[in-house]
Order: sequence, then structure tokens, then C-alpha cells
Amino acid sequence: MSKRLRDRLVALGVALVVLVPLAYLWAASLVPGTYSAMDMGYADYGGGPASSGHEHHNGRTVADLTGPKTGTPDVAVTLVARKQKFTLASGETVDGYTLNGTSPGPLIRAGFGDLVQVTLVNESVPDGATLHWHGLDVPNAEDGVAGVTQDAVRVGQKHVYRFRASQVGTYWYHSHQVSSEEVRGGLFGAIVSSPPGLAERDVVAAIHSYDDRRTINGRTGSQHVDVAPGTRLRVRVINTDNALIRTGLVGAPYRVLAVDGRDLHGPTPTTDTFPLAAGARADFDVTIPASGAVRLDTGSASLTIGPPGSTAPTDPLPSATVDLLTYGTPAPLGLDPAAANRNFEYRIGRRPGFLDGVPGLWWTINGHKYPDVPMFMVSEGDTVRMKIVNSSGQSHPMHLHGHHAVVLSRNGVPSTGSPWWIDTLEVNDNETYEIAFVANNPGLWMDHCHNLPHASEGLMTHLMYEGVTTPYQIGGDAANEPE
Repeated sequence: MSKRLRDRLVALGVALVVLVPLAYLWAASLVPGTYSAMDMGYADYGGGPASSGHEHHNGRTVADLTGPKTGTPDVAVTLVARKQKFTLASGETVDGYTLNGTSPGPLIRAGFGDLVQVTLVNESVPDGATLHWHGLDVPNAEDGVAGVTQDAVRVGQKHVYRFRASQVGTYWYHSHQVSSEEVRGGLFGAIVSSPPGLAERDVVAAIHSYDDRRTINGRTGSQHVDVAPGTRLRVRVINTDNALIRTGLVGAPYRVLAVDGRDLHGPTPTTDTFPLAAGARADFDVTIPASGAVRLDTGSASLTIGPPGSTAPTDPLPSATVDLLTYGTPAPLGLDPAAANRNFEYRIGRRPGFLDGVPGLWWTINGHKYPDVPMFMVSEGDTVRMKIVNSSGQSHPMHLHGHHAVVLSRNGVPSTGSPWWIDTLEVNDNETYEIAFVANNPGLWMDHCHNLPHASEGLMTHLMYEGVTTPYQIGGDAANEPE
């Protein structure tokens, strides 16, 4: 055998040693064109009783878990979704998506206990659309996740959502179909539920970036809201972006009344900056000064609140931040975390490889890449304890649908302030949180990063109740893409 032939055979052998494993990894990473969320990954029972894998017998389907099917709605809204160029309130043009011709979409207001009916009409969003009620623990069929709780609403179709406003607070709605694109492009709006008979004055401030232009309620730069001096005001701040925003009021002390729609116990005046996670909301209580105004600062966009023509201090936000682990005063939780009968770990990591045939650096959950991720299995009535560990190199705002959880500790340090209830929790790199909740809302619920590009890159899984199935498919004829 000649040296040239021998060298070629050696080179071929080396190439096969490299390429054959790569080909296997590529093929193993391919995601089926159509599959059920129920069949993702593997069942994790958290130390609780296990059934026969993902089999369900004589149970309910997601489609059964609806809001009230009868009754005249107290609040009825039709939202028409379009892909179009539109003009921001401040005059800039955006090529994106609208609801009823605007972005943000219309503010929906409801009173506690109201029957809310929203009809989504897709006029021209080519990939389809849905409406997810972020932070509202609605019945599962109303949750608005394409391929999990409904099919995407295609062009020319409509879908009706009906649910009771059974929680007061500040929430928002957005598409959960191709959400990393559609939310960024403008398919979102705010929804506020108020206690009966409440006569407080409020201002809603939805923060969103269009093509890296940060806005408040669709307006770049600074804007003014006329409010008389001495007025006590609730400022409802919503972060609809993909990353944490440093915000707060400058010009007067304020109290943090609520986070993610849940009141805090014993809130105290502060002038510190509030770190607001992506997808999260915070309600600030402030009294407008007798002279001057206050400024809601969000970085490149701001909102001055005070008498006509008034100005607020131009001081920057302070470096000190509100820490909800210690803010406020303790109160009963209404559950016993020590008696949890499901104990889960949600370990967030990152590693190179293939995802659906594409090479890259992908997020992992408990060491597994999507879709081979844990399915957290519970039964109705379970007390659930979950440890979230982030060693991925980046921060992640983790969002559990259909439930609110209470923060027990951060990096082993127990919570000593007000009960800190969340639906969206910022977990920084090298942080560990323990949370707990009661499994009291049957269904199949997403549990994912609300930095929506991260979710589209595999950082999502589900909380699944025993005995519940879904008739919907990811992919398929409806082309469902929940992230």
C-alpha cells in the first residue's frame, strides 16, 4: 500500500470518527413536525405517587377546562389582530403587529368577579395568533397557548375567551404563538382587575421596546400625565420586554403595594430602585407632592406625573434596590411548604449541541435539551415545592402559567419580609430560589423563561396534572408554535 493511499485512508477514518457521532447527534436532535406536549421528555413525579408514565384514563381534556360557557359578560371586547405598519404615540413608524389598530392593544378593565369575554379575530397575522392572560390564573382552556390549550387562530378565524376576573391586580395579555416575534412586534396589551367599589386613581404604564426603542404606553422619550397635587395614586408598571428593567419613582417616597397582582403585607416607603423582571408587574403607591411632580423612570423612557406644566427632579435612579426577600412584614402563607408532597428541581444550564438539527449553544433543564426535558407531574390539591437553580451564565425570568408561587428562600437565605407571591421570577446566574404553591388549577401548564427568545431556544417545559390530556398538537395542520 502506497503512503499516499495510506494517508487518505487514515484521513477518511478520522473524518468518519468525527462525522458519524455528529450525524447521530444531529438526527437525535430532530423534533417531529407534529407532536403532543404530553409526550415531551420524561415524567418527573417529584417524589409523589407515580402513574403509568404519561397514560391517562377516564380523565379530562384541556378543552373541558373552560371558563363559564353561559351568562352575559360584564366586560365584552373584540380584538382584531393585524400585521401592519403603525405609528407609535410619539410618531415613530413600526412594522409589526396591532390589536384594533394600535400597540399596545386596548386597556381592558374589569371588576372583581366580572365575567370577561374577549373575542380574538385574526385579520392578517400570517403565523396565527392567540391571547395568553399573563398572571391571571384562568381555567386551562382559556390560557391561550398554541398547541397546548388551543389551536392558533389563523387568518380569517376567531376565538372566544371567557373567564371570571377572580383576582384583582395588574396583568397583561399577549400572543403565545411565535411569541418571541409577535410580542416583540406589538401583539400585547394590559388588563386590570379592581376590587369592588374601589375609587382609587391609577396610571397604567406598560413598558415595551420596539426595535430597541423603549416606550411607555407606546410613546418614546418623556411624557406627562396631569394629576392634581396631593392625589394618592397607584402606578401600575408592566414589563413586557425580554429583560429586567430598573424602574421606580423619583421625586417622592413610594410604597410597593403589589407584585404580579398580589398585595404585599406591610409595605414601607422607599426611594430605592425596583428591579422589575421581564413579564412581571409592580404597583407603586405615591402621593403627588404639593409642589412639583414625580417621575417614573425606566431608562430611556419616562413618565412625569403631576400638575399641568410641572416638572420632576432629574436625579437618576439610586443604585440601591428594593429586595423583596426582606421588604414588608411577614404574614401567614396559607400553605405549609414543609408538608409538600411534590419536590422538584428545575436546574437551568447550557451546553453546545444540536436542537432540531441546528448547531448552537442551547439551554438545558436538569441536563436535558428540549424536548427531552422533565414534565413536572402533580395531582390536584398537592402542595408543591420547587428549587430553581441557574448555572447557565445568564439571567432568566421564569414564568409558571396558571399559578402563583411564594418565594421561600434565595441562595439558602429564607424570606423574612412580606409573603412574596410571583408568577414571574428573575433568577440570576448562580442563584438558587425555593418556591412553593398549591396545585389547585388543573390542566397542562407551560413553565418557561419569559425572555421569549430563550424559550424558543428550548428553555420551556410543563406542569402537568394527572388525568388531564390535551387534544391539541404542536405543529400539525394548525402550525402551532407556542414559542
